[in-house]
Amino acid sequence: MFLLPFDRLPRELQCGEVKKYYDILDKKRPSLFMKRLMDIFLSLVMIVVLLIPIAVISVIIKLTSEGPVLYKQERVTTYNRHFMIWKFRTMKVGADKDGALITSDNDARVTGIGNTLRRFRLDELPQVFHVLSGKMSFVGTRPEVPKYVDCYTPAMMATLLMPAGITSLASIRFKDEAEIIGDVSDPDEVDRIYAEKVLPEKMKYNLEYIDRFGFRRDIYLMLSTVKHVFS
Repeated sequence: MFLLPFDRLPRELQCGEVKKYYDILDKKRPSLFMKRLMDIFLSLVMIVVLLIPIAVISVIIKLTSEGPVLYKQERVTTYNRHFMIWKFRTMKVGADKDGALITSDNDARVTGIGNTLRRFRLDELPQVFHVLSGKMSFVGTRPEVPKYVDCYTPAMMATLLMPAGITSLASIRFKDEAEIIGDVSDPDEVDRIYAEKVLPEKMKYNLEYIDRFGFRRDIYLMLSTVKHVFS
């Protein structure tokens, strides 16, 4: 990953709040370079290793529920760029148009196999292809939908200096996010709770990640994710 000169960043990132974090990353360019090399190497290895598991999961999804194997949704990554994220579909077709963008606890839209995939984060396996392409990284702020990025404060925009990640410190701390939201069924209320309560707390950890960014810390967070998924 390479940082653009500050004056070439999108206008919405050219502010004092973002500059503070930009200067931190600017001093850690070697670590950013190593981070990208690790992403390329590990994603290539994982694609080869996971080809059979991905094929098996695809068949199970196809046999147990109607609809496509993959779920695609617009998300935001580096420099506020939009891309279509890939996940294994864990909800009924059209679920994102029939409710909130965030799932609540015991969400009826989630399929049977979807619950298992979500529990072990297997629904995110297709994102390894995004890591290889550079749209995402193994570690970084989870990619939000544009609707929630519009709620970012100027400081939160600093998280867009780096690629969106499959895992992060915030992901580990908020791995039971659906339980935090609870059994709320009203879509507008779920969105309000997420935007006003969950998102600001997650962003504290995301900004802390940038503040303490380092190549070795990325490795630590990846290992911590594995530990928390199976604990």
